[in-house]
Amino acid sequence: MKNLQKSDLAELKQKLPTEQFIVTQQNATERPFQNAYWNNYKPGLYVDVVSGEPLFSSLDKFDSGTGWPSFMRPVNRSGIVEKQDRKYGMARTEVRSRQADSHLGHVFDDGPEPTWKRYCINSASLRFIPVERISEEGYGAYLDTFIKADLVKASMGNLKE
Repeated sequence: MKNLQKSDLAELKQKLPTEQFIVTQQNATERPFQNAYWNNYKPGLYVDVVSGEPLFSSLDKFDSGTGWPSFMRPVNRSGIVEKQDRKYGMARTEVRSRQADSHLGHVFDDGPEPTWKRYCINSASLRFIPVERISEEGYGAYLDTFIKADLVKASMGNLKE
């Protein structure tokens, strides 16, 4: 897996495109239906754009009709932090990545079964890794879930790290 460390803000401002920096570091929200992954239905893994930390799987993605990528659950509950967000006169729960402390989006209790959760996540906070490149990118440990879901041939199992 990649080195999962948060860079300093000056370095991040140089490294990330403006929208990714504003979303992840300044808690902004991108526009609905005008972002990279709201309608991406390819199998793969979504990682933190800052640290590379694995966050969400396409296996848990669903169309919420909101215009943002929505997931039923994170791939690893310990990889995210949930914080109360009372900005703009609303009471909601913000979702941040644990390792890099990137602002990801918000979680709501109106998702589908079995979790009833809707992790509404900004595409700008994510990098998508197609299932065909998961091992090559250093995330081979996550390949089994795609094999079990019959989205990848079992012969790819030898590509795991």
